[in-house]
Amino acid sequence: MGLLDRLRDLVKKPNLPGLTVDTPGVEVVAEAFDPAEADSSVLARSPAWVAEAPAILRHHLKLPPEKVAEATSILAQDGWELREQGPDGGFTLTHAVRVQTLDALHCAQERSRMAGLAQRLGGDSLGWDALQPSGAST
Repeated sequence: MGLLDRLRDLVKKPNLPGLTVDTPGVEVVAEAFDPAEADSSVLARSPAWVAEAPAILRHHLKLPPEKVAEATSILAQDGWELREQGPDGGFTLTHAVRVQTLDALHCAQERSRMAGLAQRLGGDSLGWDALQPSGAST
């Protein structure tokens, strides 16, 4: 493993102890399903969101079933896990999830990335939400 590979791994997997995408007892602290609303506004109007604490960022994607494996592979390169939620007509509803510290810039970048990915694969990005444990000052 070369130096660049190690650096990529550090960037992809930030050290955010204590919270995983499977942590029980988390609650939605911010959500953005209106593409016209800025991510900074979403976070500003979210009193339960703790800016300094890690959060589970969850993007809601609607993908053609035959493209789910491809999306899984693409997203895994940056530390995202794609989880199937169930069928929706001719599509599959999925959640792309990752633990990270949230800020408006990174939320906007990831929203744009998810929208582009979904569009390339013939699907749609429905929006995102963020989850943190109750009283997330960990």
